[in-house]
Amino acid sequence: MGALIRKEVQVFLGSLIGHLVIGVFLLITGLFLWVFPGNILDLGYADLGPLFQVAPWVFLFLVPAVTMRSFSEERRTGTMELLLTKPVSELRLVLSKYLAAVLLVVLALLPTLLYWYSIGRLAVPAWSLDNGAIRGSYIGLFFLASTFTAVGLFASALTENQIVAFLVAVFLCFILYVGFDMLADFSSIGALEGTLKGMGIEQHYASMSRGVIDLRDVLYFLGVDAIFIMATRTVLQSRTW
Repeated sequence: MGALIRKEVQVFLGSLIGHLVIGVFLLITGLFLWVFPGNILDLGYADLGPLFQVAPWVFLFLVPAVTMRSFSEERRTGTMELLLTKPVSELRLVLSKYLAAVLLVVLALLPTLLYWYSIGRLAVPAWSLDNGAIRGSYIGLFFLASTFTAVGLFASALTENQIVAFLVAVFLCFILYVGFDMLADFSSIGALEGTLKGMGIEQHYASMSRGVIDLRDVLYFLGVDAIFIMATRTVLQSRTW
């Protein structure tokens, strides 16, 4: 499986889309953090909050852009059948593409540590930040992106059209991120409000952003990841039925 992961990482980094994802993510988050109205310099206090508010919305589009070609391109070019005939299980194939895409997301996140360092140095006194909340937000953002990746792979396995895969992934990620919260806001829901919000990503991400890493939040993300990874595997297996 290690060879498959290396191959996928090389494909990502060797293509324009990989560099675009990292560059666009850093550009957009940097603009919101330092340039656009309401930035850190305007607020007058050291806080990385704007980064963690805008990053999920950026990932909502960028992660599907990364994953849309994972299986769609294999199906379009006819190499999917070749992959499925190799002595590698469907689950390992899915996990290889999943881990490679998650690694690309991590590579996009790493340069933002410079934002943390810069704000820490600008704070008065220096490093008077809520570092626990920042660490929790990074962990939450990682889990959020990993879930978007699992959803994106599932969408890519459904069709050989990359644009369709992208749109399906964006829609599913949107539903998972804020759809359940929007549904819970209807007054007629009543007692189901808490349950519906607990089914969405936003509540668990917000909990981690407070610096509290609750096992229930971690299990939620891992559970959703597992559901979509297994669903992707089932889609691949169905091609041989």
